[in-house]
Amino acid sequence: MTPFVRPRPVDRPALRLVGFHHAGGSASVYHPMGRDLPRDWDLVLLDLPGRGKRHSQPPLLDMRELVSLALADVLPWLDAPVALFGHSLGAILAVEVARGLEARGTVPSWVAVSGRVAPVHQEQVRRRLHTLEDAELLDELLGLGGTPERVREVPGFVERFLRISRADLRAVESYRPQARRAPLSCPIVALGGLGDAWAPQDSMLAWEQETTAGFRSRFFPGGHFYFLGEQFAGFTRQLVADTQDLVPTAV
Repeated sequence: MTPFVRPRPVDRPALRLVGFHHAGGSASVYHPMGRDLPRDWDLVLLDLPGRGKRHSQPPLLDMRELVSLALADVLPWLDAPVALFGHSLGAILAVEVARGLEARGTVPSWVAVSGRVAPVHQEQVRRRLHTLEDAELLDELLGLGGTPERVREVPGFVERFLRISRADLRAVESYRPQARRAPLSCPIVALGGLGDAWAPQDSMLAWEQETTAGFRSRFFPGGHFYFLGEQFAGFTRQLVADTQDLVPTAV
């Protein structure tokens, strides 16, 4: 069974957009994108172990293992031009999977990274969130705005949510960008929230150093999960417009 969710399959897409979710999240977070993408784009959303189509699998604790798994998952989907998008943890996966594809001779049409500091700023990220006590970790995660407060009232959900989130955060905090790595050959779009303390604008602008191709940045009102809710439609349309400007022949 495929680990991908396809909200609106397209048989012969002009572009296949692969989405990687955030820590503690699942493929379902990106379902609303399908309503505002071009009709000939195929949206494929990956569930990491521990949730969605992989709910019975234990979550992975090391970023290298997650990247290796995600790359293997994407390889069978290269029968169309591919682009990669990820938020937070997913941004790391998007850029590292892009590196893996380029090493195998496939250059993505573009990569979009959201809500994650550029690798040059990685050493500034010193918090060890995965070691926090449950109550403190839950407060941190709910404070980001991506999960409603009412989840505290759902029996059994908090324990599962914290277990998966703690594993994902441990993987994120294990990430060490390869020294002297070559920049990507595809364009990068960096996206963020104007009020996101986890990914300030200067740290997002530094993504330009990760590519020899085009670069575009875009910031929206809001915090770490600036694109959720009513903002999703406008965010998606802006992402399409920015990537079409960068790679007009890819769509």
